[in-house]
Amino acid sequence: MKFLLLLLADPTRLDPSDYVGFTFFVGAMAMMAASAFFFLSLNQFNKKWRTSVLVSGLITFIAAVHYWYMRDYWFAIQESPTFFRYVDWVLTVPLMCVEFYLILKVAGAKPALMWKLIAFSVIMLVTGYFGEAVFQDQAALWGAISGAAYFYIVYEIWLGSAKKIAVAAGGDILKAHKILCWFVLVGWAIYPLGYMLGTDGWYTSILGKGSVDIAYNIADAINKIGFGLVIYALAVKRNEVEVV
Repeated sequence: MKFLLLLLADPTRLDPSDYVGFTFFVGAMAMMAASAFFFLSLNQFNKKWRTSVLVSGLITFIAAVHYWYMRDYWFAIQESPTFFRYVDWVLTVPLMCVEFYLILKVAGAKPALMWKLIAFSVIMLVTGYFGEAVFQDQAALWGAISGAAYFYIVYEIWLGSAKKIAVAAGGDILKAHKILCWFVLVGWAIYPLGYMLGTDGWYTSILGKGSVDIAYNIADAINKIGFGLVIYALAVKRNEVEVV
């Protein structure tokens, strides 16, 4: 039934007062524009930095496609597209972890760092989905596992081997690494908060319940586009230095 409603939906009739639908629409357009910017700028970089900018474009492009679909889903059904949001995250969040490795690779980072960050990001997302959509009566347990994986990523990039490599590299690489760390610590914090608002657990009596689709949509656009712009700025600086 939901699929039929989705096929029959007319997104051109989106109600101007539907702020959730509006943020889905704006998010899709913003991330598509960012993708075009990153892809069209590739030729100005040497091979060493081109991959990093390409990944930034892939992150926003994947998100743009999902957001366009989620906008139609919301318009047709008026339900939070939880499944499709997690599909987006399970593709884009590991790629954001790859970005840490790519900028630190020039300073000697090993692939093991990348795979470690990817593994914990997948654990964070899969367990988060289990708690939010599959085992809702055990949401607090699955949320705790997801949160532990998130805090491990935070530890690794702020205090662990990733931080040590960034400090050893210094300069522009260290500055970019710090900014990306802040995105993970502050920008990603909206996601566990949204999880708690959308599920039942010990935290419900403190936070209450509510829809955070608007916050999710805004945070997604800021985090993904922001990540890409940090990588782009670093690539421009390093490209100029290496050309000289």
